[in-house]
Amino acid sequence: MGAAAVMCTPAFASRVMRSRWYVVFASMVVMAASGSTYIFALYSKELRSTLGYNQQTLNTLSFFKDLGTNVGVVSGLVQQVAPTWAVLLIGAGMNLAGYLMVYLALTERTAAPPVWLMSIYMCVGANALTFSNTGALVSCVKNSPESRGIVIGLLKGFVGLSGAIYTQLYLAIYGDDAKSLVLLIAWLPAAVYIFFVHTIRVLPYRRRAEGDEPNTKPFFCFLYISIALATYLLVMIVVQKQVPTFSHAAYAVGATVLLLILFLPLGVVIKEEYQAVSQLEESLQHPPAIAVEEPKTSSAKDDDHHDETKPSCGFGCFTSMFKPPALGEDFSIMQALVSVEMLVLFVVSVFGIGGTLTAIDNMAQIGQSLGYPAKSINTFVSLISIWNYAGRVGAGYMSEFFLARYRFPRPLALTVVLLLSCVGHLFIAFGVPQSLYAASVIIGFCFGAQWPLLFSIISEVFGLKYYSTLFNFGSAASPIGAYVLNVRIAGRMYDAEAARQHGGVAAVGDKVCKGVQCFKHAFLIITGVTLAGVLVSLVLVWRTRNFYKGDIYARFKVAPATVVDGSNDGREMGGSRDEEEVKKGKNKKQEVNEEEIQ
Repeated sequence: MGAAAVMCTPAFASRVMRSRWYVVFASMVVMAASGSTYIFALYSKELRSTLGYNQQTLNTLSFFKDLGTNVGVVSGLVQQVAPTWAVLLIGAGMNLAGYLMVYLALTERTAAPPVWLMSIYMCVGANALTFSNTGALVSCVKNSPESRGIVIGLLKGFVGLSGAIYTQLYLAIYGDDAKSLVLLIAWLPAAVYIFFVHTIRVLPYRRRAEGDEPNTKPFFCFLYISIALATYLLVMIVVQKQVPTFSHAAYAVGATVLLLILFLPLGVVIKEEYQAVSQLEESLQHPPAIAVEEPKTSSAKDDDHHDETKPSCGFGCFTSMFKPPALGEDFSIMQALVSVEMLVLFVVSVFGIGGTLTAIDNMAQIGQSLGYPAKSINTFVSLISIWNYAGRVGAGYMSEFFLARYRFPRPLALTVVLLLSCVGHLFIAFGVPQSLYAASVIIGFCFGAQWPLLFSIISEVFGLKYYSTLFNFGSAASPIGAYVLNVRIAGRMYDAEAARQHGGVAAVGDKVCKGVQCFKHAFLIITGVTLAGVLVSLVLVWRTRNFYKGDIYARFKVAPATVVDGSNDGREMGGSRDEEEVKKGKNKKQEVNEEEIQ
């Protein structure tokens, strides 16, 4: 049977859905449905007017949203002991439960909940993002460890586009109804997680022989499609702003085209599998010579010796916590948490991401205070979403390129991004006319760029063995900065200025603050804090300078020759299984197994 005929069989469809590239495609769709936390500004005005909240209360809800979004330690620990499908199912249930209760409160179908209960709803719904992040992102990074910067940038880029995608979908389905938007972000992510629950998983990684290059062509195809999607969304935003009477039917057509572009990467997956089948048939007609070598007994002894020398739990675990391995090796969770490198990343997240989160969450109120119309405020939110995508994808792909070509360290790239974000904060602080468009672009780009850089640095410095837990620890710091900068500083200063403008009466409901002074002093403080983060990040640049001068992916480049073992059928590996197990006897020197030609 020819390769073309094979494409029409159920076996080929099954092969596609079990392939490595289908995992990437499914993860992209899951991540595109996981950015509902970034459109808080679109329905925050409804929370304020319907439930009678003031700005500090809104910022408190925003803090708990950010807390749920970034504190994913639980999801990381679950990923270590449970399969990926369980992680995604938990995320689906939490998303539906949390946001559905917010929707019922907004539509007054339940009694108005107290602020503490609404904060719990927001936190639970937002925490679902960490489960989708952990399930999808960690699986793809472990499946493609030599392209981790590209993988993280691509997947986090779709999260960045998610806000603009949700805006178009809710306008097409429900019209301009912010309350219905909350209903959309309650059921749609849950449905997507459940649909892909059995296709996202960790696959055995086939180390390439020396001289071979990793297959990154599909990643660049995915990149081009994502750029087309971002461009389309940008064009739609501009057209909708220029056309005063954009009909509901036009929104529906636009959303249909959007979904077609979103699912276009499936064609890349099918093409890759078709080529794999063709190569397999050709190799069967002209079988290559396969060299099979017995593993060296010394390496087995070394592995046994390594296992024997691991300290048992107790005092040995405590002492080994302060004796970490070399950078790039697999740190234990405690070794990573007490390291100077993780402490620096924690501080940088508090100062850097906390400031950009404050700007994003208050963008609606910033635009309103500076006198921008409601349509422009929606434009700001969409611009942030698109440039959030550009920052994530750009930082992922470009940092990988400069690292491979020029050994340019990722920590230094993180420093540059933090410095750039200060420009956006100053635009907001001084309220230069029409500068909020530029500020939203800079803030969105810098916020997006920080995530793939942060997650890539953690995977490179601390290894992949406990990556699902460690990268969630790395992102857990940003809510602290968001709480201090957003709630305690920006929220209080806004309410104080609004009360002064209204004769000492607290500004709640429709009573808002007007003028540059509403956010000026808050964002001057945020600029200073971010500059402090820049200085702290230089410590990490200095400590990792020698590590990034070398080849950080050397351990993945040469496949060890081992005895052929047919037991490896490509099934899902658990979270605790890593490349070391594969090394111990489950790879050949050159496998022609159908599962491995991907």
